[in-house]
Amino acid sequence: MEKAAVLGVGLIGGSLALGLKERGNVEVCGYDGSSQTLRLAESSGVIHYGCHKVADAVKDADYIFLALPVGATLPLLEELAAMDLKPGCILSDVGSTKGRVMELAASLPRISRNFIGGHPMAGSHQSGVKAARSLLFENAYYVLTPPQNGSMSQVQRLSRLLSKATRAKLVIMDPDHHDRVVGAISHLPHILAAALVNQVEGYNRSNEWFLRLAAGGFRDLTRIAASDPVMWRDVLMSNREALLELMGDWIREMDLIHQALKAGDSRKIESFFCKAKASREKLPDRKQGVIAPVFECYVDVPDHPGEIGKVASLLGEWNISISNIGVIESREDGAGVLRLVFQGEKDHQKAKRVLRSNGLTVIDLNEQEKGGENTK
Repeated sequence: MEKAAVLGVGLIGGSLALGLKERGNVEVCGYDGSSQTLRLAESSGVIHYGCHKVADAVKDADYIFLALPVGATLPLLEELAAMDLKPGCILSDVGSTKGRVMELAASLPRISRNFIGGHPMAGSHQSGVKAARSLLFENAYYVLTPPQNGSMSQVQRLSRLLSKATRAKLVIMDPDHHDRVVGAISHLPHILAAALVNQVEGYNRSNEWFLRLAAGGFRDLTRIAASDPVMWRDVLMSNREALLELMGDWIREMDLIHQALKAGDSRKIESFFCKAKASREKLPDRKQGVIAPVFECYVDVPDHPGEIGKVASLLGEWNISISNIGVIESREDGAGVLRLVFQGEKDHQKAKRVLRSNGLTVIDLNEQEKGGENTK
């Protein structure tokens, strides 16, 4: 049996380790800087066994996966390049940017031909090894960025392993092209969401109604602004060149609509929204992507004592787990007064059926967007 070392057993590393363990037919050794995380990964069966030192984890490994934040991946790669790894050992990472890590790997002769960049484009609103799932990447795109002087047989070997272990759709891509694409569909949206929240927070200092009325669409649009600041600092720094270009494009786009609004040009304004609507409708529905989906719905219930408890009890009777629950004071977008968030699509769909069969009005904004089923 071959051996795979997973360095970092959080959500992504743990999910990869589970897939490798269950379907990859490899022995999985884990390493993590947190002893508690490592113990949990062992006790919950995420890995076969754990090591407290990197050197022990990678000894005799046929595959090494660096499942760490971008900022921690680079120094660890240099550390690995100084070790006597097993001949033919394939190294890969799971970072959301590929340019800097591929550039560094190319400068390290001992691993340059065997390092294949990787990016499984899926995630979750949860974090940590407790949230790890062996099928987290199923049907998601998994991008590989091989080195220019790399071995095609090594790429094929890694692809076969990951295809079995993750059930993802493997894609080969140039590192710079990857960084530009992901910068536009993931990194730039995180910047815009954070900027919008900061802007509204600034207004709120002189008038508390800005955040008090911020519900519905504003919450949905800015949800990703709640992501880990340190992680996103490192992501932006590692994809700096692509993002500077993308942000320049965004500023020009905003200037066009700004000028149209300033001139009172209703035609240009309507064209702006028509173009966006047509493009938005082309997006694949509920596919795995770099921005984790949220499985939520709204329930129209009277804002009276005990009503929330009734809904929660009803779902509990059907063994439906609620990830989050909240009362919406500002009911824009036609959403109900009670917001329910679920951990997965299965609970989400089951909850809607149960609630509707008990006479409750349930609103799913995704259904409204595509003219789907009735709310009753």
